[in-house]
Amino acid sequence: MIEVDIEEERKEILKRYRRLLRQAKPILKDGDAKLIKRAFNVSLDAHKDMRRKSGEPYIYHPLEVALVCVEEIGLGTTSIVSALLHDVVEDTDWELEDIEREFGYKVMTIIDGLTKIAGVFEYGSSQQAENFRKMLLTLSDDVRVILIKLADRLNNMRTLGSMPRHKQLKIASETMYLYAPLAHRLGLYAIKSELEDLYLKYTDTATYKDIIFKINESKSYRNKFIRSFILPIEEELSRTGLDFTIKGRPKSVYSIYNKMKKQGIPFEEVYDLFAVRIILESDLDSEKADCWQVYSIVTDFYRPNPDRLRDWISTPRSNGYESLHTTVMSGTGQWVEVQIRTERMDEIAERGYAAHWKYKDKENSKGPTGLDDWIMQVRGLLESNDGNAIEFMDDFRGNLFHDEVFVFTPKGDLKVLPFGSTALDFAFEIHTEVGAKCIGAKVNQRLVPISHKLKNGDQVEILTSNKQKPSEDWLNNVVTTRAKAKIKDALREDKRSAILDGREIVQRKMKQMKMEFNSESVEKLRAFFELKTANEFYFRVGIGAIDPTSIKSFKDFKATQKLNSKSNQEKVRDESSFTKEIKSLKGPDHDQLLIGEDMDVVDYILAKCCNPIPGDDVFGFVTVNEGIKIHRTSCPNALELLSNHGNRVIKARWTSHKEIAFLAGLRIIGTDRVGLINDVTKVISNELKVNMRSITVDSDAGIFEGTIKLYVHSTEHLDDLIENLIEVDGILKVSRFD
Repeated sequence: MIEVDIEEERKEILKRYRRLLRQAKPILKDGDAKLIKRAFNVSLDAHKDMRRKSGEPYIYHPLEVALVCVEEIGLGTTSIVSALLHDVVEDTDWELEDIEREFGYKVMTIIDGLTKIAGVFEYGSSQQAENFRKMLLTLSDDVRVILIKLADRLNNMRTLGSMPRHKQLKIASETMYLYAPLAHRLGLYAIKSELEDLYLKYTDTATYKDIIFKINESKSYRNKFIRSFILPIEEELSRTGLDFTIKGRPKSVYSIYNKMKKQGIPFEEVYDLFAVRIILESDLDSEKADCWQVYSIVTDFYRPNPDRLRDWISTPRSNGYESLHTTVMSGTGQWVEVQIRTERMDEIAERGYAAHWKYKDKENSKGPTGLDDWIMQVRGLLESNDGNAIEFMDDFRGNLFHDEVFVFTPKGDLKVLPFGSTALDFAFEIHTEVGAKCIGAKVNQRLVPISHKLKNGDQVEILTSNKQKPSEDWLNNVVTTRAKAKIKDALREDKRSAILDGREIVQRKMKQMKMEFNSESVEKLRAFFELKTANEFYFRVGIGAIDPTSIKSFKDFKATQKLNSKSNQEKVRDESSFTKEIKSLKGPDHDQLLIGEDMDVVDYILAKCCNPIPGDDVFGFVTVNEGIKIHRTSCPNALELLSNHGNRVIKARWTSHKEIAFLAGLRIIGTDRVGLINDVTKVISNELKVNMRSITVDSDAGIFEGTIKLYVHSTEHLDDLIENLIEVDGILKVSRFD
C-alpha cells in the first residue's frame, strides 16, 4: 500500500488549477473565472474518493484535459468548464439535468456527447462503435465535443503506462484507428503526431526506443547541421526586410517509423529526417507573394527536388491546412524539407479547427473552407445512416485521412476530392441527381467509365441518362462518404418500392388461393421460404427472385411446426453473456492466456494473417466460431480488432514452448554470384538445423531477391538466423515478413 500525503496532494491540485487559470487568462471575460472555479469545485467534490490506475487523485485527469483544451487547442471558457466536468455524469451520482441547472444547456449538451452509453449490447454490435457514433451525433450541435474528446484521449495516452497490457493495446489501437486520423482531419497536427508516437511506444516499444535513441544520438550533429543550413537563408531574409522566425526540428518518431516500414529501409537511410520551418509575419493580402518570395530565396541557395513541391497556399487542404513545402539538397548531400508559412497559417496548422474559427470570425476571412464542407458531409452521413455502428464507423473513417486530388469542372471550377476518387464520386460531388443518372464521363476530352480514378489536374465532364439508376455494385466504385450515402439512399428507396410491389402480389395470389392474408399466414410463408423477415420475403417476390406461383407449394406444408422449432433454436446473445463465456473459456485463475501451457484448458490457434512465433508481442482474440486466435500486436488486422471489439481481447504471453516449430518468412536482397544460394541454404540447414518449407529466388541485372519460408522456435532463434545470413558474402539485407 502506497502512503499518501494528503496535504502535498492538495497543494499539487491547487498548483495545477492555478496553471489552468494562468493559461486561460487572456481569453477570460467577466464572470468566466467564477464559472471555472465552480466547475472545478464540483469536479473536485464528485471525484474526491476516486484514484487513477497510477494511484494519483482522479481530479488530475479533468484538470489536464482542460489544460490541453486551452494550451494546445485554443478553446474557451465553455470548453474548460465541460472538460472539468466531462466524467462527472458517467462516474458519479450527478445527472445531466443537474449539469444543465448549474452550468446551462450548452455545457450539458457537450457533456452528454462525451458520456458513454450505458447498458447491454447485442452480440455482434460494438459498444466502442456505438459510443463513437453517439459522440459524433453532437457534431450537428457543437464541434467542441470532438475537440474535448481528443484532449481527453491525449491525456489518457500520456498516462497509459499505468494500465495493464491488454488495456494499453486496446486504447492505443482505438486511438490509432480513429482519434489520430480525426485529429489530422481537424488540422490538429501536433496532437495527431503525439498520438501516433504514443501508439508506437505502447505497441512496438523496442522500435520506438530504438528510433528515439538514434534521434538523440544524432542531436548535436543535427543542431550543428541545421544552424549551418539556415545561416545563408537568414542573412538573405534579413536583407529583404521580411519579419520571420526559423525553426528546425526532426520528423516525428511515427513518421520516421512509417517511412522505414513503407520503403523497407533502416533509420540511417530515411533521407528527410529534418524539417526546417520558416514562419513569416505577413498581412493577409500579401501572404501568398511573401511565401513565394521566401521559396525563391531558399532555392537560390539549395537545389529543390521538383517532385517534392507541395503548394497548399493556392489550394489549401480540405482540413484548412495552408503551407508551401519543398525538399532541397543541402551542401552536404542531404535532403531537407522546408516548410514556408505565415503566423496565421502556422496557428491553423498547430491548433486546427479552433484557430480556423478564430480567423473565420474576422472580417478579413477568406469565407467557407474545406473544413466547413467536411462538417456538412459528416452531418449528412449521420442523418442518412441507419446501418449498424461498425458499418457507420468504417464509412466515417474512410472519409478521414485520405490524400487529396484537385480536379476541375468543364467551366474551370476547382473540386477537392479524396485520393482514389472516381468519375462517379465527382458526379455525386456536383449533385445527387447527376450522380444517380451518371453513365460515364469525359476526362480531358476522353471517354471513361464511371469507375475511372481521377488524377490531379483532370478536367471532368459527367455524362447522364434518364434511364440510369444506382445499383449495388456502384458502392465498389466510390470512396467519398457523400457518394456512398446517396447510393445507399437510392438502393433503400428501390427496396421500399420492391417491398410494396411484392406485398401487393402476395396479397393478390393468396386471395386467388382463397387463403387469408394476415400477419400469421405471412409469418408462416416467411418461415417456409427460410427468410429472416416478412419484408425480405416481399422484396424477393417484388424483384422476381421468388415466383408467386410457388406460394401454392406452401399450402399443405406444416409451416407452424417448422416455425416453432426454428424459434426454439434462435437465442439472442447479448454482450454480457458473451463476456461470461469468454471468462469461462479462460478459467477462474486465468487473467491471461499462457501460450504453450494452456492448450488442454483453452482451444486456441495461431492467426494465419501474422504467423506469431514465441518472443513476439501478442494478444488473444475470442472469435465466434474458431475459439481464441493469437495475433501479433503489429498484425495488419490488430488495429480493427482492438478498436471495434476490445471486450474480446485477452492478455497472452509465451511460456515454456519446448521444441515446437513455427512458420516464419524471410526476405533476402543481395548482389548475385555463383554459389550464393548454396551458401544461404548451408547456413539455414547445416549450421542452425532449421527446416525450410519453401524458397523462391529471382535474379535480375546482378541483383538477387529471394523469399524463404522456414520453421523456427522463437524470435531469438529467428534473430540468430538473420545475423548469420547477413554475414554471407553478397547478402545486403535480410528482413522478416508476415
